[in-house]
Amino acid sequence: MSLIYINSYAFGVALDPDAEAYITAVEGPSADNQALEPAVVTAINDFVVGCKADGIWSAIKASCILAGARTLAGALVPLVGSAPTNSNFVAGDYNRKTGLVGNAGNKNLSCNRNNNADPQNNFHMSAYASTFTSRVQYMMGSSDGNTGTSMFGRLTNDCFFRNRCSTRNDAAGAVAAGLIGTTRSTSSSFTARFGGNNTTFNTASQTPENRNIRLFTNDFLDSPTSDCRFAFYSIGENLDLALLDSRVATLLNDFGAAIS
Repeated sequence: MSLIYINSYAFGVALDPDAEAYITAVEGPSADNQALEPAVVTAINDFVVGCKADGIWSAIKASCILAGARTLAGALVPLVGSAPTNSNFVAGDYNRKTGLVGNAGNKNLSCNRNNNADPQNNFHMSAYASTFTSRVQYMMGSSDGNTGTSMFGRLTNDCFFRNRCSTRNDAAGAVAAGLIGTTRSTSSSFTARFGGNNTTFNTASQTPENRNIRLFTNDFLDSPTSDCRFAFYSIGENLDLALLDSRVATLLNDFGAAIS
């Protein structure tokens, strides 16, 4: 006998309250204005439940799943925190399985989360790139090199990171699809992740600058902006980037299987 889905419930099985609230908003009249497939609903619920089981959910203060939803408006519904502000993305930039692609020009998202909203030595930001490109680019951040900057981007042969610091920290290694981000839990060092690996930088923190965080660029809207495709971002307090990487990868794999 088939399960009957009514208002984002599998018959007899309640969703996690946070997952349910998000799904309801995505399905609502100001976003998709139609129901998600049952398997997409299950994937989202499993993601939220999994993040809670891993102990990383409470650290996420601003986040969007930039995939899964039927429409661009649905993809910009926040999972946590404030909705991002869309600058110039259109429906054709969005893919339900792989996310939102930049144009190395005028397209970006203001995450509407200030770099100084979280404690100086308790902070992460991340984005999941479903595709990378080889060009030098700014992927996410508040600014480039100011005191207390948080930022990451792509150089010719590696990536660079700042987490509440002005010093640029370069990490050589293969660039591959997956989570890219930074997390800090102490004043003396922070951890960066890309290409499925973590790197620790012994760089002291500085007072966080008072600037918004943007995806696909930084708050100065500096060139070179990103033409990567991002399917997720998060900002908030310190968390385990490897666990988040695994959860988002599973979510996107589930979307790929569920969406025709």
